[in-house]
Amino acid sequence: MSSPTTHVHVPAGHGRTFEVRRGQFITVIDRDGQQAADFVAIVNGQANEYLSPTHTRRRLDSLFFSVGDCLYSNADEALLHVLHDTVGVHDANVPACDCTRFSVDFGVDGHRNCLDNMHDGLREYGVSAVNVPEPFNLFQNGPVTADCRMQVTDPISKAGDRVVFRALKDLVCAVSSCPQDIIPGNGLLVTPIDIVISDDQPPFA
Repeated sequence: MSSPTTHVHVPAGHGRTFEVRRGQFITVIDRDGQQAADFVAIVNGQANEYLSPTHTRRRLDSLFFSVGDCLYSNADEALLHVLHDTVGVHDANVPACDCTRFSVDFGVDGHRNCLDNMHDGLREYGVSAVNVPEPFNLFQNGPVTADCRMQVTDPISKAGDRVVFRALKDLVCAVSSCPQDIIPGNGLLVTPIDIVISDDQPPFA
């Protein structure tokens, strides 16, 4: 008999925060395709330990992660195990967009942004805005060019593409459906992200 699952719907351009227990599975789904999802995690009850793209890049000796890899914390502890990935293109280099990104770079004040989206829920766990961890940008297409420059272009993900993690510690996670609608990055159309949290490993087609 299957164990109950929890569904978290992240509306287009907004964020959601949720808890997962060690051993549970987290499936992050690009519902409509071409939508970046900023993803951060802290150890539940220990906000000074958090998922770290920097430490993960060092441990993997790579700018990108693959199925079978673990994602590491700033304490060099494995927090997530990557079990399944139908798109294979994600970013671990670009910080979350914030209010200054839109006001300074684009001249738009008050635009929704990933930093505020994630902080809205994480503040209840004692995380200040300046201490929101740098994200893994799931589905975001951030290639590194031959001349060593970073780009951000539209995701290659299609509707229903997903990545599945297994939590290796009790975590508090925050996900933002990136609100960027001014330059490429979400196909210029911001859409929702769906998340499924389960005790049983989801079937892989």
